[in-house]
Amino acid sequence: MIAIVDYRAGNLSSVARALGFLGHACEITDRAQAIARAERVILPGVGAAGATMENLRALGLDRVLLERVIGAGKPFLGICIGIQVLLDSSDENEADCLGVIRGRALRFPSTVDGRRLKVPQIGWNRVNLLREHPLFEGIPDATYFYFVNSYYPRLTDPDAALAVADYGLHFVAALARGTVMATQFHLEKSGAAGLRMLDNFCRL
Repeated sequence: MIAIVDYRAGNLSSVARALGFLGHACEITDRAQAIARAERVILPGVGAAGATMENLRALGLDRVLLERVIGAGKPFLGICIGIQVLLDSSDENEADCLGVIRGRALRFPSTVDGRRLKVPQIGWNRVNLLREHPLFEGIPDATYFYFVNSYYPRLTDPDAALAVADYGLHFVAALARGTVMATQFHLEKSGAAGLRMLDNFCRL
């Protein structure tokens, strides 16, 4: 069973529908025991880092994720806000995050080289791989994925970077270390390529 972490965010059902389409059993849950028992865990959704961490802590899910999922070596996938809360901290709400991956979520600048940059980034953007990884099996380099983000990960653990994209600046679009994986782009909204990556995660 795949647990989709319910931390009072939106977009969870879209991930569940995508997994169902692929034939993978899943459950949207905020129950610590269910998440701890799951074979693999996905933390997707949209929202602010501060509110996300506040809700995870209020539900007791931060410790479950750190100790019973990530600490136990179970496959974990963060999507969108799910990549940012893996970091040490975020500019958004000055939030302290899970600290699994060294780094901080930074806000895109409003201007780059004197040109206005529309924030948030909304739409399709090309993603370039830095190294091979099973999550990207069958996905050509420079594939387009769908983004909705005002913040981006800046890693101080560069070995965790898996793929990058450009939006006014070069930023990490996907990361992986051990059994922890995450994407800044929305897999569930990225067509066939996103479905393939979700399927890859479920078959790891």
